[in-house]
Amino acid sequence: MNDFAEPTLAQLQALQEQPQQPRQLAPTAGQTSPENPWPLHLLSNKMHDYIARCVPTWVEGQVIELNNRGRVSYVTLRDVDQEVSVSVTVWGSEMTKVAGHIDRGSRVVLQLKPDYWVKTGRLSMQGSNIKPVGVGSMLERIEQLRAKLQAEGLFDARRKKPLPLLPHRIGLITGRDSDALKDVVRNTSLRWPAVQFEIREVAVQGVNAVSQVTAALAELDALPQVDIIVIARGGGSFEDLLPFSEEAMVRAVAAAQTPVVSAIGHEADSPLMDHVADLRASTPTDAGKRIVPDVAEERLMFAQIRAQLERSVTQWVERERFGLAQLRSRPVLVDPASALLARAEDLERLRTRARAAVSQRVVRSRDEVAQLRARVTALSPQQTLERGYVLMQTETGQLVRDATLLSPGDTVKVRAATGSLDATITHIHHH
Repeated sequence: MNDFAEPTLAQLQALQEQPQQPRQLAPTAGQTSPENPWPLHLLSNKMHDYIARCVPTWVEGQVIELNNRGRVSYVTLRDVDQEVSVSVTVWGSEMTKVAGHIDRGSRVVLQLKPDYWVKTGRLSMQGSNIKPVGVGSMLERIEQLRAKLQAEGLFDARRKKPLPLLPHRIGLITGRDSDALKDVVRNTSLRWPAVQFEIREVAVQGVNAVSQVTAALAELDALPQVDIIVIARGGGSFEDLLPFSEEAMVRAVAAAQTPVVSAIGHEADSPLMDHVADLRASTPTDAGKRIVPDVAEERLMFAQIRAQLERSVTQWVERERFGLAQLRSRPVLVDPASALLARAEDLERLRTRARAAVSQRVVRSRDEVAQLRARVTALSPQQTLERGYVLMQTETGQLVRDATLLSPGDTVKVRAATGSLDATITHIHHH
């Protein structure tokens, strides 16, 4: 019988009439397999049960979309620092309990509880207990951040980088077609027309300000041709300037390798970015005046320096000319031969004196030599021999002063005044 033959109709009916055994489902999601999958409703129910156990969480965010439909309001909430947003459903009863007005751009604190819809597989956020963040709370938070950053040393003057004397290319971060952009470009170009700009137009208020400004800052900081970066924004409300006190913005400015100039708001405005920037300009107009020198002032300064240098050189030349005139007026330069003649006379006088002194010394020395010669002659043994005396020497050349020391037969040499002779001792007389 063929094992692969098709079953007959009776066999199929018999199989259908047999009772079906229930399939054992995997107890956990990790134990499912293609042969033993979960039904979709089981996964949805388990997700619903898991999410339902999440407790409500207090969060802070900024409202970027608000759609109020009476019974329910749909709110899009964005993180205050990062590009993260969620959709939140708020029931009308919760909206009526809000103390204050909420609109787009408002910063709020509320409780979020996730909810999972089984039928549609959609995750939603239910919002409750909404509380607008007031100016007082924001100021307190900024002061806390200020103290934190100051303790880290980000406000120290030693960290601030010196600005270049004459930047060739300026990076400018500002609002799109804003007055701040025009003020910086106009005032800078008036002071130094050759300056060039690398401009980035971004959002300088609202929910996208922090991310766009920090991204533009990182881009300009990476360009080697950019010598200085200016972050400029015109005046605005306290809420409008909040992005420039956000921690992410402040740390990005502090970490920049290129010198950064903060030109935010008006004179009285002081966001935290001002404290970490390498230079704080009171307004965008002030920034344009402080980042480049004034070409007119520089030309005037050069003219003054040139005039001062010319005066100094002229005075030096005049002093040297006067000194030369004084030297030329001296007798030694007016008649140089007169000085030489005086020296020649002195030299001749000294030569005459030297010759006289030498001659006198020679005469005295000659007389002294004659006297010494006479004395030596008088004391010479030759003079004694001339008077008839003789000298007797032994064979060894010793003078004989004691005849008793000789013996008969000894040979002696006798020296007279003229000539000498040899003699042999024959007899010695003792007296």
